[in-house]
Amino acid sequence: MPRTQRNDNFIDKSFTVMADLILKMMPASRQEKEAFAYYRDGMAAQSDGEYAEALENYEEALRLEADTNDRSYILYNIGLIHASNGEHERALNYYAEAIELNPRMPQALNNVAVIYHYQGERAEEAGKTEEADALFNQAAEFWKRAIRLAPNNYIEAQNWLKTTGRSTMDVYF
Repeated sequence: MPRTQRNDNFIDKSFTVMADLILKMMPASRQEKEAFAYYRDGMAAQSDGEYAEALENYEEALRLEADTNDRSYILYNIGLIHASNGEHERALNYYAEAIELNPRMPQALNNVAVIYHYQGERAEEAGKTEEADALFNQAAEFWKRAIRLAPNNYIEAQNWLKTTGRSTMDVYF
């Protein structure tokens, strides 16, 4: 049974009914509608913590989806799952693919920066100063790109950039 038929609370059921109606009325091909249905089911599974099911749905959506912008969001969500599972290298690969398709995706840029920052902290704790510094510099570059796209977001990153001297910009917006 598809996930959309298993929603058991009123809000989820209402959303599903509305999404299904919109999907039926959309001027899109059967394949585009099917890709969207898999994407929607993937998001629902992901929000329930059912990552294996979400990945299956996202992989099917990727197989069907032709639009590069839509593909970038599918790849981004796959990256989120891998990052939350601690698979940072896999997550970085999916985020890179998403950014390649959609360079104006600040959330993916931010998540890449977060992973590099985390890796920098681990390297610093291990006494690998040069490696840590290189990872922190990579984080800084991705955060600067994200902040340029979404200047009112990522305030902690902006503060970190300033306090570490990795940015000379006082105001990003």
